[in-house]
Amino acid sequence: MSAEARRLILLRHGRTPWNAEGRIQGQLDVELDDTGHAQAAATAPALAALGPALLWSSDSARARQTASYVAKESGLEPTYDARLREYYLADWQGRTHADVREGEAALFDRFRAGDFDAVPGGETTAEVSARMVAALTELLASTGPGELAIAVSHGAAIRDAVPVLLGLPAAERAALHGLDNCGWVELDQAEPGGALRLRAYNRVV
Repeated sequence: MSAEARRLILLRHGRTPWNAEGRIQGQLDVELDDTGHAQAAATAPALAALGPALLWSSDSARARQTASYVAKESGLEPTYDARLREYYLADWQGRTHADVREGEAALFDRFRAGDFDAVPGGETTAEVSARMVAALTELLASTGPGELAIAVSHGAAIRDAVPVLLGLPAAERAALHGLDNCGWVELDQAEPGGALRLRAYNRVV
């Protein structure tokens, strides 16, 4: 990697009670549970040791709380951006996986396979990847040569943005599995406006 390359880390938030019980969150505000706080506390020093220059975060509670640990360790002030939110999942938000599966099995199977377009009335992959990439492109443009930026976001939103950031169709997300809580993606960009490279996926401490 060139010493002048701009680097980007996309960090998924820590665990919430709804993650633990299999309840669909979408854009509803759910805070971290004790495990999620512990995950964020363990991850933050490792990321701070990389010397980030910028820290952006989804404005959802679970992302803000995760970002607060990185902020404490790095001394950075987070910038909150609604474009980094998780998918809006309409009437499925707040329901358990078991409940949705019982009533809408075929659609739920598509959803669990990573096709969030299956959710009636929810955001589409194209919409989410577009807003995520717009935010992350802006973040990269604010990052100087050789600097690192961190964006705290959500599992599906990150997964579906990565192919587009690499210049691939969003449908290529099928090759990627979901991120663990406080798992992160590492990318770099050799030249401003140039192609990004994937250096790591689902790295955890």
